Amino acid sequence: MLARYEKLIAAGELQPDPDQRRAAERLGRLAKELEADAPGGLLAQLFNRKPQKPRGVYMWGGVGRGKSMLMDLFVSALQIEQKRRVHFHEFMLEVDVLLHKERRGKHEGAIGRVARRIARDVRCLAFDEMVVTNTADAAIMARLFTALIVDEGITVVTTSNRPPQDLYKDGINRSLFTPFIDLILAELDVVPLNGPTDYRLDRLGDLKTWHAPMGDAATAQVREAFFRLTDYAPEDAANVPTGELALGGGRTLHVPKSLKGVAVFSFKRLCMEDRGAADYLAIARTYHTVIVVGIPQMGPENRNEAIRFTKLIDALYENNVKLFVTAAAVPEALYTKGDGAFEFDRTVSRLKEMQSADYMARGHGKAG
Repeated sequence: MLARYEKLIAAGELQPDPDQRRAAERLGRLAKELEADAPGGLLAQLFNRKPQKPRGVYMWGGVGRGKSMLMDLFVSALQIEQKRRVHFHEFMLEVDVLLHKERRGKHEGAIGRVARRIARDVRCLAFDEMVVTNTADAAIMARLFTALIVDEGITVVTTSNRPPQDLYKDGINRSLFTPFIDLILAELDVVPLNGPTDYRLDRLGDLKTWHAPMGDAATAQVREAFFRLTDYAPEDAANVPTGELALGGGRTLHVPKSLKGVAVFSFKRLCMEDRGAADYLAIARTYHTVIVVGIPQMGPENRNEAIRFTKLIDALYENNVKLFVTAAAVPEALYTKGDGAFEFDRTVSRLKEMQSADYMARGHGKAG
């Protein structure tokens, strides 16, 4: 793990960063501990013992500090089969489905049974972007993760934009959540990556976020933003991964391009299909950056599309999601006539703010 990080520094692909190095060293030690205690590992062979549970790691810091990059290195370097990397929001949706199935029978002990089911194939759970905004999730997290970490011996590694003490800050019934914070502090090493440099913004350089009118030039700009944000090789563009976003209730949304917290959608898929605020909230919680292509000018006949677009922007704005677009016009000219055109001015105001340097520097997720 550390050798890979140092190789990237030597190659000039990363800048030397003391916080990143400390995190790389800690993750490297964790990888060795997990590998040594794996079935067939050195310690397992020497002492003929069951795998132990090393302390996990909680990496937190602002946008662009290298958390996802370090998680990439850790997961790829970790030489055990029983590992899983998943976005935290996606994981909690899966837990919700499993709990629903378990509670069809006996209610008591459902969380423990779900934890045992997860632990069958996993010794290390790696989460991207731990953020807690859902009251139902907050209420069960202490019990769920106590079962996973303490009872089942799973090692957790996670990234977050906030220190543990600020998770679910000012949330409803936060007293139910605070035992989870105590658990994090007891079972995971907290590693800050909160230096002064936002490497993500550095990578974007002078790229703008709003590109109008539509055409080859606009497409090239958002394409460039995607590759800079994900470190994906442009020459391999045909093989960018897709995704399936769980929306709840067994519904999913196909994400044409999905990589490292960045998603690409068409306006048609997001606003011309029957979608509601919950769908947009799922997108906003899952992705730190969303690229929307093909936003048209809208008139009275596009009332429904304009309403959905407003709901989309509200969800993205309230969760500090970065937005890149190709559009037929500037925000002020998108929807000037039709039902709700006057109220659309609020959306225009948000779209303009979302282009500002101050907005771009915010951490992903709701404040508090």
